[in-house]
Amino acid sequence: MRIRLLGTLLWAGYGVLATLTGIGLAHLAAALSDPAASPVLAVGSTVIDLTPTPMKEWAIRTFGSADKAILVGSVLAGVLVLAALAGVLARRRYAAGAGVLVALVAVAAVAVLTRPEAEALDLLPSLVAAVAAPAALRLLGRTDARTSGADGGRRTVLLTMTAVAAVAAAGGLAGRLVSGLRARPEDVALPAPADPAPPLPRGLDDQVPGITRFRTPNADFYRVDTRLDVPVIGADDWTLTIDGDVDRKVTLGFDELLAMPMVERDITLTCVSNSVGGPYVGGARWLGVPLTDVLDLAGIGSTEADQILSTDFAGMTISTPLALATDGRDALVAVGMNGKALPREHGFPVRLVIPGLYGFISATKWLTRLTLTTYDKKQAYWTERGWATDAPIKISARIDTPKALAELDAGDVVVGGVAWAQERGGIAGVQVRVDGGPWVDAQLGPDGGDDYWRQWFHRWSAEPGSHRIAVRAVAGNGEPQTPVRAEPFPDGASGLHELLVRVS
Repeated sequence: MRIRLLGTLLWAGYGVLATLTGIGLAHLAAALSDPAASPVLAVGSTVIDLTPTPMKEWAIRTFGSADKAILVGSVLAGVLVLAALAGVLARRRYAAGAGVLVALVAVAAVAVLTRPEAEALDLLPSLVAAVAAPAALRLLGRTDARTSGADGGRRTVLLTMTAVAAVAAAGGLAGRLVSGLRARPEDVALPAPADPAPPLPRGLDDQVPGITRFRTPNADFYRVDTRLDVPVIGADDWTLTIDGDVDRKVTLGFDELLAMPMVERDITLTCVSNSVGGPYVGGARWLGVPLTDVLDLAGIGSTEADQILSTDFAGMTISTPLALATDGRDALVAVGMNGKALPREHGFPVRLVIPGLYGFISATKWLTRLTLTTYDKKQAYWTERGWATDAPIKISARIDTPKALAELDAGDVVVGGVAWAQERGGIAGVQVRVDGGPWVDAQLGPDGGDDYWRQWFHRWSAEPGSHRIAVRAVAGNGEPQTPVRAEPFPDGASGLHELLVRVS
């Protein structure tokens, strides 16, 4: 009985190793052709598309930026369970086990082909997996059969398993290496802006411990998108097409875009999935060409469009109300972030940055197309899922310090954080309330502009006991932050950020 169980486990391991070999070599093939065609990533992306909106919001709230890694891990775990089953079936009949592996690859191939921008060549990684995985399973099975009962048989099986594992690992690592060597943002030299932003004032970073930095470093900037991987796109291969209801279709190369007059602006971006007091907001200095300058190349004076349908390299679409994108705000076709080329995670080589609108209708990463059309004719990814088409960022203030449920010493306590009110004259005031008492004006940090967030702090004389701290903001146009609670779906969260602390 024990020997039979060990044999079953061994063959299950053969199935897992064979599958990992197929995945590793498929990843290498995808890196050499199209990274988005990787079978695991294609299946994961399909799972994201099919996941109901409430479940997506729960995953973002619960796991934050780790939600994609958890999803990929879950998909991979499910694949490996079926791979183990394939190995067990192959012990009695190789064709049955190989059939399960091929069926897994077929699911991935369908996921690859259903992507909006799919081409026949995108099947290459799946075909590599369809050949490599069954071949590895055959090799492991034949080695097991030849060495069964023979002296040194276990050693031969172990060496074969090690060799197969090495091929799997080498394929995956080589794929990563190839991706890392292609299209490096650090190799791009950005032009100086024709219209530079004024120097950003020194914030309260060193004066209020625990407060959010006035300028968010690129490495710390939030990332919430539908991508499971970080796309690798070469600047030399990149183009931007402006089409639809325009006077003429235009296609720009990266160098042509860089040759246009650049502007530099300090802009705070916010994700619609950000809950009250949430982390999905960041301020950076962006470099780019005004969106209206790019649209004017195609001619939109006579257009009847009411939306800009922007498309990323893999066919993901985002819709932006044309009237809001062209109303004079600093909407940018951006190429730089905080003095450097865009990081891959944030849209290299080109993305949209439109202040005052949540990212799901304004911040397309890895941008390749701008199509002038109407909401009646075309629906974007989020529109199809019931999200709002017109979603201005709501006035909001967040408490960064102290943290919720913090244990504090009685006496002088500094309460501080950030507030934002894009396209409403910036932040004119922030107020703090303790235990439902009167609202007290907080001190504001330096002003980075109407589209930039603002730091604030308040000195509180804390007495022993449990206390509830709340904050609210007032925009430059006089509009107050609403206390009405709302969830992120469909047009952004609202309500006041409140937290409990304990003073002793």
